[in-house]
This record gives sequence, structure tokens and C-alpha cells, in this order.
Amino acid sequence: MTSFQTSPLLYNSRIIDTYMKLIRNRYSYVNVTELLSHAGMKPYEIADQGHWFTQEQVNRFYEKLVSMTKNENIAREAGRYAASPDAIGVMRQYILGMVTPATVYELIGKASANFTRSSRYESKRLSPSQIEITVTPHEGVTEQRFQCENRFGFFDAIVNIYQNKFPKIEHPECLFTGGKVCRYIISWENSPSIYWGRIRNYSLLPLLSLNLLLALLDEWTLLELSGPLSLALYLFLTLITKNREAEEMKTSLENTRDSVDSLLEQINRNYNNALMANEIGRAISIHTSVPEILTSVSQIMENRLDFDRGLILLADKKRTELVLCAGYGYSEENIQLIRNSSFHLDRPEARGIFVVSFHERKPFLVNDLNDIEESLSPRSVEFARQMGSRSFICCPIVYSDRSLGIVAVDNVNSKRPLIESDMSLLMGIASSLGISLRNAEYLESSIRQFNSIIQVLAASIDARDNLTSGHSKKVTEYALGICDELGLNGDYRKMIQVAALLHDYGKIGVPDAILKKQGSLTSDEYEAVKQHADKSREILEQINFEGMYRQIPEIVGAHHEKIDGTGYPRGLKGMEIPVGARIISVADYFEAITAKRHYRDPMPVEEAFKLLRGEIGVHFDESYVEALIASYIRSNSSPKSGTD
Repeated sequence: MTSFQTSPLLYNSRIIDTYMKLIRNRYSYVNVTELLSHAGMKPYEIADQGHWFTQEQVNRFYEKLVSMTKNENIAREAGRYAASPDAIGVMRQYILGMVTPATVYELIGKASANFTRSSRYESKRLSPSQIEITVTPHEGVTEQRFQCENRFGFFDAIVNIYQNKFPKIEHPECLFTGGKVCRYIISWENSPSIYWGRIRNYSLLPLLSLNLLLALLDEWTLLELSGPLSLALYLFLTLITKNREAEEMKTSLENTRDSVDSLLEQINRNYNNALMANEIGRAISIHTSVPEILTSVSQIMENRLDFDRGLILLADKKRTELVLCAGYGYSEENIQLIRNSSFHLDRPEARGIFVVSFHERKPFLVNDLNDIEESLSPRSVEFARQMGSRSFICCPIVYSDRSLGIVAVDNVNSKRPLIESDMSLLMGIASSLGISLRNAEYLESSIRQFNSIIQVLAASIDARDNLTSGHSKKVTEYALGICDELGLNGDYRKMIQVAALLHDYGKIGVPDAILKKQGSLTSDEYEAVKQHADKSREILEQINFEGMYRQIPEIVGAHHEKIDGTGYPRGLKGMEIPVGARIISVADYFEAITAKRHYRDPMPVEEAFKLLRGEIGVHFDESYVEALIASYIRSNSSPKSGTD
């Protein structure tokens, strides 16, 4: 036999998934972990309906399953189970209720490529209740006898759905008895109402002929007896036919009603999922920080998903372990257990399902922990049992082939089994979350980079003179204090922060001899210093500021303007001066007079407050001066000690 690596991938995982459902339903004693390990299959490969297996894997799976169940006919049983209401989806069940067995058999040929690449299926209708199906293996493919038996079971189940009885299947040509193809002729009985309808119709002509003959022979006495009896017989047959039709219609309506109820339930679930997807989309568009995104998505999952609990784990910065970042439905004890459990990503021997899902970027759907117990470490099994988990879904959060974390949900109180559509839904959430988290990280990284550049620019000016080192930082602190007192929060506050840090950047063009002069400046030297405001504006205009930050050059260039119009460089007055510039001017003035300079000592704070208030209406706005004083007092007041 060829190896798994070189064998063609011929069989869709849905085939094995059907066997797995049958095992859970009727052979719960089978050790699924041992079975899959023998076949070289993984649980997540079976859950992934886009995965394909080799002939060798399928052969080994079947051989081991027969050995474990002691059932030589399990292939035919699995085929029958594949078309049972327990195995087919709600939509498929609904559609089957609207067509005939012949239509279903004809559709098999068209749909066969969706579940096997090993053979070609052809369907030909021989009569309303008889069809021929021919299965031809592709060149180079060698099927096994159990696959023929599996087809028998599937063909059996289709008619059984409609009539609660199996069809007659003839097999005139078989690959395993020397034939070139497997050919099946499938026959089934028409419904009883059709049978009785035919008897009624076929009896009508003889009855009419008999009565007509009696009339021609003038046998009026016999005709008087035969006529009513013929009519009674015809009406009796009609009554039986109608009763049969009514019973069949009732059964059909009941089946359709059950299917419709299930379909409506599925539609409601899909609608709820669509609403959830929309909410997650809006949450992603509104929030830009990772904590906000995780909190919002977790809340939406709790409100919309039909699971008892859910959690989001993200890899730490070093990608050495998974860390709990958000969740719902867990007790404080559970949360503490999760936080104390280390989900190591840097240990090759780690076999926890979260870690495996993260590294292999594969989802897991587990309805019974016992199915995968042997493939997990004892520590992982103990963790799952302490958490009270039995069935759960675990999906990786992936962006651009790189795992970012894990989304997991489980049911503790609900007995509803988890299905593939649940996993598909969670994978969709994980995919959207991956994009959102990566975008948020890029944005946060850009903001950090932007802020660090601003800090470096500000520090580069302050570094020219050890005595004034930290001036820009202190001005920024005071300016933000004014913003806080006035309730100027959000983006405007951030913009003021950047403007305050860069307000003196134009001093880069002022010579050290002037900037560091010990005594008073000459008029020419003072004019040179005054140019720094315009230079700051000109330099910062070269930066591509966006949004509210576009105000920064104008604010920085006007922070030496005065309310009465005597400031520089343009002599702006009153409301002509930008609000940000008026805020920074108060902060800049206060820092300058309370800090040591080459030509004087720092002014006491109380005296500085008086000087500030004396400049109200001349240099500064009253509201900004009082806001600075209030902010300074609040931030520098120490808590009371001792007793009254």
C-alpha cells in the first residue's frame, strides 16, 4: 500500500463523520481515540467538512471498527444511518419531504463528487418506481467490498424515509464478482392509495360493460341488482382510495410540519446568528483598543450564542503562553482555575487542546471528553474535569496564517449536542476577531510609535539646556490638568497633549548663546527668541497631522499671543486666539515662573498664583487660570493625617 502522504485524497470527511455519529448513537462503548489513531485520523479533520481522506485511511478505519463492534454489516448499517433524520440536516430533511424517492436517487449522481472522488455515479430512471444506479471507479482506484455494502445501506434508507420499508435492490453487476462496475436496480412499491386507485379504475370498465350487456339483453331484473351493486363496489373502492390518500396526506403533513418546525427553529437560529454577526461587526468598527473589542465581543457572544460559557485566550507578547482576556458564564472559582492554569505555547510536549488548536490552527468539536481523553495529557484532562466540561468547541483566532489566540465555548447545563454549524459559526467569529485584534494592535503600535516620536522631539529641545530639561513635560502636565478641570476629554485632550509637548520646538533654531544666556536679553536677542513660535508652526506644518491633530501647528504658533492683542507673533486678540493656545499659554507661563532659570530663582507657588490672576483679561482667560490653580492644588494636596 502507498503511504498517506502519496495516496490520493478520495473520501470527504463527511463519510467518516456519519460513522462517528452512528458510533455515538449506537456503539457508545467504542474507544473513539483508539479507532481514529489506528486510522491516522484526527477529530478536527473529521469535523472539517472540507477535509479529504485516503483509501488506506478509510480501509483501516473500517477494519478497526468491525473489530471493535464485532459487526460485519456495519457498513450497510452506516449507509442506512446516513439518510436517517438523525444524520441529515434540517434543510435536507425538509427538501426530501417535498420530492419523491426517484428524484432523490437521480440527485445522487449529481452530488456524488461532494463526498467521493473515487467513483462516478450515474442514475437512470426505468419507471416511476424503479431506477438504475451505476458506480464506476476512476482509473487507478481500488475500492473495497464494504464500500459496496455501504451504498446498499444508503439506497435502502432513501425509500425507508418515505414508506417506512426498504426497497428491493438487485445487483446484477458487481466490481467484487468480476464486473467492471457496480450496478444497482432499485425498485419500490407505489403508495397504497395509488394501488387502490388503480383497482378502482380497472374495475370501472368491467362493471360498466356488465351493466351495458344486461341492458342490451333486456335482463332488467339482473340489471336492477347489478347496477346498485356495481355502484356500491365502485364507491367502496373510491372510499378506500380516499381514506388511504387522507392517511398518507396526514402522515405527509405531520412530517412536513415537524420539518417546518425544525426549519423555523434553524431559521430563527440563523437570524440570531446574523444579528450577532452584525453586532460584532459594529463593535469592531466602534472600538479600537484590544480590551474594548474583547469585552464587547464577549458580551455579544453571551447574549446571542446558545452556549452556557465562553472564553477568549490570547497569546502573550512573547508567545510563550495563552492568557485569559475575556469570558462569560464562569464562576469565580472557574476563573481562578483558568488564571492559575498555564497554557504553555513554548513546550513541544504540551498536548492541551487549546495549545494544539493554537499551534495547528485547527478547530475542535468534542461532544464527549472521553473521545479524546487518551490524546490529552493527564493535566489537561484533570483541568477539563475540574471545569465541569463535557462537550465544547475550541477555535483558533487566526490572522494571515498566524495564531493570535483561542475562542472556546461549552455547555454545562444545556444537554443540546454541539454540531458542525456551531463550530462554523464560532470559526466565523474567530476570523472576524482575528482581523479586528490585528488592526487594533497595528493602531496601538502606531499610536505608541507616534507618541514616542513626539516625546523624543520634545526631549531633544529640553536636552539643549540641563536647567530647562523637563519644561515641555511640565507644561503638558499643567495643560492636561486644565483640560481635566474644564471637562475637555477624549481626542481634544490628546491633541492638547501633543501640542504642549511640541510648543517650543522652534527653539531648535535659537542659538545657544541666547537660549542659555545668564543675564537679561538685549532687544535683538529677545526678537530672536520670539521667532521660535513661528518656527514651531512652520516646522510642525511639515508633519502630516490628521483629524483634530491638524490644529497643532496653529495652536503651537499662537501660544505666546495675549488676550489684549499685545502678544506675538501676529498680535491676535481675544477669541482670535485658538482655545488650545490659550490653555498652553497659561501652563507655559506658570511653569516658567515656578522653575529655576539662568537669570533668576523659581517663584513661590502662591506668589505665582497672584501673578497669574493679575494677568486675567490682559494675558489670559480667567477660566483657564482658575482651572490651572484648582488642578495644581488638587494634585499637590496631601491627605490629612492625625485626628481632628
